[in-house]
Amino acid sequence: MPPLKPAEQRVADALANHALTAQVIVLEQLATTAQMAADALGVEVGRIVKSLLFKGKDSGKPYLLLVSGSNRVHEKRAGQRIGEALERPDADFVKLHTGFSIGGVSPYGHPVPLVTYLDDALYNYGTVWAAAGDPRSVFEITAADLERTTGATRIDVT
Repeated sequence: MPPLKPAEQRVADALANHALTAQVIVLEQLATTAQMAADALGVEVGRIVKSLLFKGKDSGKPYLLLVSGSNRVHEKRAGQRIGEALERPDADFVKLHTGFSIGGVSPYGHPVPLVTYLDDALYNYGTVWAAAGDPRSVFEITAADLERTTGATRIDVT
């Protein structure tokens, strides 16, 4: 396996710091979308974790939503559950708050901890796959470990 890029190493270090056994895997092909990741891994798209950053409409605060690849976030309802209207930020906002470019945003390795929400649907699978800091890298984890180690609050995002 090739050496990890700095962003991937941040994720690998965060996984180790949480005493998780998950390993960063570098794929041969790009996995910038949930479907591309599912195809590359040979799994159903629901097992892919989309790490989506939203911005609080009034506060400007970043909110990280960890979403099943088969679900689409209903921004209005999710915002009501979170307690603030949500809007989609630009790529610079995502990079600033997560340390990653869109397509490789990971649940781990951010400059500062983010308020995080976890899609209930991820619990439908024994394990799920999340991005590891680059559009070609992923790691496998359980939804319970994601919730526990990110401090996420479970919500229905649909």
